[in-house]
Order: sequence, then structure tokens, then C-alpha cells
Amino acid sequence: MVSRETPTARPFTVRTAADLADAGPVFDDHATPLARAAEHTVLARTGARMRPALPRPDATRVLVVANQKGGVGKTTSTVNVAAALAQLGQRVLVIDLDPQGNASTALSVEHRRGVPSTYDALVEGVPLDEVMAVCPDIDNLFVVPATIDLAGAEIELVSVVARENRLHRAIQAHPRVGTADEVGEERFDYVFIDCPPSLGLLTLNALVAGAEMMIPIQAEYYALEGLGQLLETVEMVKAHLNPRLQVSTILVTMYDARTRLAAGVADEVREHFGARVVKTTIPRSVRVSEAPSYGQTVMTYDPGSPGALSYLEAAREIAIKGVPS
Repeated sequence: MVSRETPTARPFTVRTAADLADAGPVFDDHATPLARAAEHTVLARTGARMRPALPRPDATRVLVVANQKGGVGKTTSTVNVAAALAQLGQRVLVIDLDPQGNASTALSVEHRRGVPSTYDALVEGVPLDEVMAVCPDIDNLFVVPATIDLAGAEIELVSVVARENRLHRAIQAHPRVGTADEVGEERFDYVFIDCPPSLGLLTLNALVAGAEMMIPIQAEYYALEGLGQLLETVEMVKAHLNPRLQVSTILVTMYDARTRLAAGVADEVREHFGARVVKTTIPRSVRVSEAPSYGQTVMTYDPGSPGALSYLEAAREIAIKGVPS
């Protein structure tokens, strides 16, 4: 139970957007809206060149982003962390496994019915590199879009042999997935799999395919209640289908520093998961919510906003921390 009282001791340090603002880009407060928009555009387009590149991992890291509770910032975190890593010099692939196709929308990739998509890869066995699209706004960011056809995939896969391994085989067969020795400099550094808000066959495919799991948790009490069920599912998958899977990253989203409840939830999550919790929290932000309506991530829509700065720092931490031992 989360206490509603003000915590007397704060054993963990939480980095908020306000803490990061001093290190971020400075805009002229007296500039006109048009001038500010131009500054944002320049920063977005040159962000990868302005920011020092991070060291690349020795092999492709495959991260599953899942939480069966909706509205916790799962897709938002997937696309923004992926975009931030690409701006930091990494080669990133996002696989949209949600029939709603929200990740595809945010990354400005076409996902109408009939477009080559994850449905073709899962059900028809089409290689991933044949259904992959390029994100037009950010260099080195690629997307396998999801279409509404994916909604019927769970039914169509019921009678397929080894149906839970379809995505794993597709990812491992991609010519740019592997170690530096196997694939070379053109390899993907990160593969993010954005799951639907459920624990069905699509999410099971993702859990079998990934070696790591990133769980976004909303800084509200209800978000903790469904976490136990998700972790039980992860343990079952580890025991029977994918012993490599581990929860490597917990990201606290929609954090409101003005409330005691948010601080209490963050403290409880950190007490349970320890170093796996990203120190930087993601604040509630109108700009983050607005960005998908323009077919963008917040990293290009408003790169100087608190949300963008927070996602950039969270991505940096995920990369530097590396794969847990």
C-alpha cells in the first residue's frame, strides 16, 4: 500500500525534467513563435550531430515494451526512447505489434490496410527486411508498421505449429541483427517491440522474441496493481519458452512532482526493482501528447520541451547501463 503521507526519507534520487533543463538547449524567451518554431526545427534536424554519439553495444539488444494496463505511456515511451537513441548515434528498429498502429503513426510511417506490415511477417512468413520502412524524420530509425490486419493474427496463428516463436525467428533471420562480428557496422543496435495492451498471443510472441523487457509504469497507484500479473506471465515465459528474458528497465511515466502520491509510487517501485528503475522520470506533458497528432515523436516535435529532455536522458541511461548481468 502506498502511503499518502509525505515520505520522511528519500533513499532514491529522482531526476525530473526540471533537473535536466539546465543542461538542455536554451531558447530566447523573447523570440516570436515563428522564431521559436524555427529553432526547434533546427535542433530536431541536427540533433544527432549536436549530441555526442554513445558507444554502440557489441550485439543487437532486443527489448520488449509491454504492460497489459492501457494508458501508461507504453507506445509513447517506445517511440520516444527509440527516437532519442537514434539521435544519439544508434541504429534502431521499432516493431509495431499493436493492431492500432499508434507507434507507426508517431513515427510517420504509413500503416493503412494492405501496406506490408508485421501481419505479413507473423502470419505469412515474409522477411522483416521486406516489410520495414524508414522513419522520415530521424536518421537510422526504421519501423515495421502494424495494420488493422494484425487484429486477426491471433486467431489465424492458433493452428500454426510453434506459433509463439514466429516473431523470434523473424528477428533472428534479419540480416542486420546480431553481433558485431556476425553482422558488422550496419547492424541494428536496438530492436524495440511495442506490444498491445493485453497478454495475448501477440504479446507472447514478443516475450519469446526479446532478451530484455522495458515496463513503463504510470506514477499512480492503480498502475501497480496489474504489475504482479505481468511479472507472473514473464516468469512463466522464462520457465517454459524463453529463459533469456529479463526485466531490465522500469520507466516511471506521467510523473507529477507536485503530488505526494507520485513520489510514493516512484519510491515503492524503486524499492522493489532497485537499479532496474531508470533514474529519470517522464513528466506529464502536453507536448508529448500532442506530437503523435502531427505524425512525430516529441524528440522532433518539440526537442526543447521537458518531455523530450527527459526521454533523451532516459535513453542515454538505458544505453550506458547496458545489458544487465
